[in-house]
Amino acid sequence: MKKFTLLLLSLLFSAHHAQATKAEDVKQFTLDNGMTIMVLEDNSIPNANMYLFYKVGSRNEYPGITGLSHFFEHMMFNGAKKYGPKQFDRTMEAAGGANNAYTSENLTVYTDWFPADALELMFDLEADRIENLAIDADMVESERGVVASERRTGLENSNFRTLHEEVKGVAFRAHPYSWSVIGHESDIASWTLEDLRQYHKTYYAPNNAVVVIAGAVKLAEVKKLAQQYFGPIPAQPVPRAVVTVEPKQLGERRTYVQKESVSTPNLLLAYHIPQTGHADYYALQMLSEILAGGDSARLNKSLVFDQKLATNVFTYMPESFDPNLFYVYGVAAQDVSADALEKGMLAQINGIIQNGVSEQELQKVKNAQLANFYREMETINGKANTIGTYQVFFGDYKALFNLPEQLNKVTTADIQRVAKTYLRKANRTVGVLDSKEDSNEQDW
Repeated sequence: MKKFTLLLLSLLFSAHHAQATKAEDVKQFTLDNGMTIMVLEDNSIPNANMYLFYKVGSRNEYPGITGLSHFFEHMMFNGAKKYGPKQFDRTMEAAGGANNAYTSENLTVYTDWFPADALELMFDLEADRIENLAIDADMVESERGVVASERRTGLENSNFRTLHEEVKGVAFRAHPYSWSVIGHESDIASWTLEDLRQYHKTYYAPNNAVVVIAGAVKLAEVKKLAQQYFGPIPAQPVPRAVVTVEPKQLGERRTYVQKESVSTPNLLLAYHIPQTGHADYYALQMLSEILAGGDSARLNKSLVFDQKLATNVFTYMPESFDPNLFYVYGVAAQDVSADALEKGMLAQINGIIQNGVSEQELQKVKNAQLANFYREMETINGKANTIGTYQVFFGDYKALFNLPEQLNKVTTADIQRVAKTYLRKANRTVGVLDSKEDSNEQDW
């Protein structure tokens, strides 16, 4: 019955959104300078968007320049040759558009939303800051202060960020995923103008970018504008490869963080897993949802509602070019110890390792993921983001159109297998954040 529900969902959504979800509707071309551009014509509304995926994140940094990827997310809005300081936002808003950006361990992504008749202006704005970004000493110092303050206040205000940074540093001993995206405080204070100029030239090169444009546009017009505005920007040498491979973890690692403002213990479990696009990706994604994807998921039901051990739990597995971590996070309820919370979290994980999951649990997650996928693909924003994400992480956007098939392939045995393979004690790093002294100190 559940398999029938999944099939029915797939058929209904596919029929209703056939044009929006066909791989052949996405057109792709590459400029002479190596920039990849993908176009999806969609006239559902008279708007369009442009997503620019730059393949640069904290994994491309090294000690001494950590945080530069995130810093450029700030700098890219601070003026170039044609459009000066603050003019990027003002010009876009005057045309009825809006924008945003984010930086991760792997990517820096810029998003522009606008009326379709402002398409040429978007090309002009983006080309200006790709080729002619102003790296001015005064502006750099101003933004350096902003980022340093963001780092301090972020750690002060977010227990998760504080614990996450410590756990990453313990779980990774070699790979650049070991530091946070915002970078080390001493590195932020030490970047030179030459560091910045070289980083921008290298990673904001057209041959290091994937651009996705979706909405009420025409392929011919996009090609013309792309060649006019992006085409003259010179390609750059291919950035240095990230060759460091994190050694296999051979035993559980633990870290303890004391923070006086914490009201109850916070716990973060981190397990090494393969990169996005690996054969186990979808099974791990579903395992994450089975553990914490809603009130009826195992961790939520058991720890938050039944045993009252936690006030909040969630799981997280970032999209990633290299092997990364599968996170399980919990915030203890009042008067619950870190030890009790940890035992409760591990009991649920070990229950899956030992006994697997039911067909009903798995089908519920499959149905929800399929529904979420089609819901995302209903909007031009969701389409552009999803197409670009699959292009950069899976190497081919067409992989996204195989999602229903990939979901159907995952079995309950696969869920138990990936839990046994990756959620093992020897593969685990445990982080505890509490206001008290570490209870283990008395054993030293």
